Amino acid sequence: MRVALAQINPTVGDVPGNAAACERAITQARDAGARLVVLPELCISGYPPKDLVHRPDFIRACAATAKRVGESCTRGLTAVIGTPLPLDSAGISNSLVVYRDNALVNYYDKRLLPTYDVFDEDRYFVPGSRAVVIDVDGTRVGLAICEDLWRGEDAGFASRYLDAPDPVFAAVDAGARLLVVPSASPYVLGKHDRHVSILRSHATRHGVPVCSVNQVGGNDDLIFDGRACVIAPDGSVAAQAPAFREHLLIHDLGSHNGHAGESELGVERNVVEALTLGIRDYLRKTGFRKALIGLSGGVDSALTAALAVRALGSDNVFGVALPSRYSSEHSRTDAHDLAERLGITCLTVPIVEAHGAMHEAINPAFSEMGQRLLGQTLPDLADENLQSRLRGTILMTISNRTGALVLTTGNKSELAVGYCTLYGDMNGGLAVLSDVPKTLVYRVSRWMNEHPDLCGFASSPIPERTIIKPPSAELAPHQKDSDSLPEYDVLDVIIERWVERHEDVATIVKATGFDESLVRRVARLIDVNEYKRKQMAVGLKVTELAFGSGRRMPIARGWW
Repeated sequence: MRVALAQINPTVGDVPGNAAACERAITQARDAGARLVVLPELCISGYPPKDLVHRPDFIRACAATAKRVGESCTRGLTAVIGTPLPLDSAGISNSLVVYRDNALVNYYDKRLLPTYDVFDEDRYFVPGSRAVVIDVDGTRVGLAICEDLWRGEDAGFASRYLDAPDPVFAAVDAGARLLVVPSASPYVLGKHDRHVSILRSHATRHGVPVCSVNQVGGNDDLIFDGRACVIAPDGSVAAQAPAFREHLLIHDLGSHNGHAGESELGVERNVVEALTLGIRDYLRKTGFRKALIGLSGGVDSALTAALAVRALGSDNVFGVALPSRYSSEHSRTDAHDLAERLGITCLTVPIVEAHGAMHEAINPAFSEMGQRLLGQTLPDLADENLQSRLRGTILMTISNRTGALVLTTGNKSELAVGYCTLYGDMNGGLAVLSDVPKTLVYRVSRWMNEHPDLCGFASSPIPERTIIKPPSAELAPHQKDSDSLPEYDVLDVIIERWVERHEDVATIVKATGFDESLVRRVARLIDVNEYKRKQMAVGLKVTELAFGSGRRMPIARGWW
């Protein structure tokens, strides 16, 4: 039997647009001779629909649209379509509807609802309770949805389902000789390998092929990588779609088309592809056409700009250099060198006069209060933050005038310990690197320079000096990040263990050999800067645990 796996790019809430994408995929599958076409989980609504599912009009629209698509374009084949459905009793289900020859064949409700990390499905959906097996040209096809198959094993939450029934086993027990599993599983570094391993285990345990299709694209902070695949009963990968782009995978069961696994892309390229897609879709789906970036001459803003150009094209990105009295000459020249390499405009708006004017405006009040004057003695954190806020104000003013979205450039390491300024360098609409540790920022930047052709550039996009010079905020004379923070190769290890692995100080010290007082200081910095992260821009997720919707820590608390 020829199957088609359609990894399309839905937009949350764009029911007509998503339906049109489904119809195109179904038509292409029919034209390719497929007898079964499988679309992603909740492809009619887009994933995750969040509190839109609380709107009765939205659910009615999704259900009616899925019915219209099924009844209008499934002549000659069977289509499996993901949509939310209203239940007769009460509540909403995360469902698949199956149509053949423009008539409803069956439906299936997702049985295991993930509620951890970025998932909140228990908040929205009622779990299903029955296995569903359909007949397609004499082949018994079992249905499952995303978590029904992963059972939290891909995310470290397998214990959640220890006492839950196994929907895959139930489908096979009901006679399934082929499993099809639509998903909307967000991208995380390394997760694809775990997914393939889980798919293989199901295929070999039950002796059946498994067809998995994931949506692709960016929706807010989440990025979906696609990578639809077919696993043969012997556990081999019979076919796999490319990552991070829409694709219709056509496969004849029993054949082998070859595949490309995540290990062949590599960590750095995966990050580049994921963030490029995240930037492009965030702007496209929110109605922005252009991006604006403050260019400091540092590696974070350079990488952000290079990714933005890759996502949007050089005509749709421009930079602003905002030199202060403490900016080095090489930072100024590096910013313009970067702009020239990327083919983007770089404006220069010095903040020296504005900084001086703010001193004149504020210092009389400080004098009256008996406080030391701004810049009177160094270091002066208030004065450093003032410079950052002046830059943020200028960027937002240009954004207001031009309609370009400001991309913030702070990385995960800085956001973790609060090495960033509220209403300053945190200003903007999308935090591109907020889930990329500083050490990985350097790795990705070097990789882009070593592989400009794979990134769409004629030559290395980032100035070499930007990568090799010591990082500095340049808000004080001769300032370096290492004046305030541990070296990043140490800091990032502590952040990963404290934030992503939830290890305590003693465990980190024992595992790493780092000084206990250093680990305790970093952990404290992470904890006390939660208030800043609550006010940060939407950040693109690429690691196991990002600052954002998947990490919900209280600000006011008594446990440290």
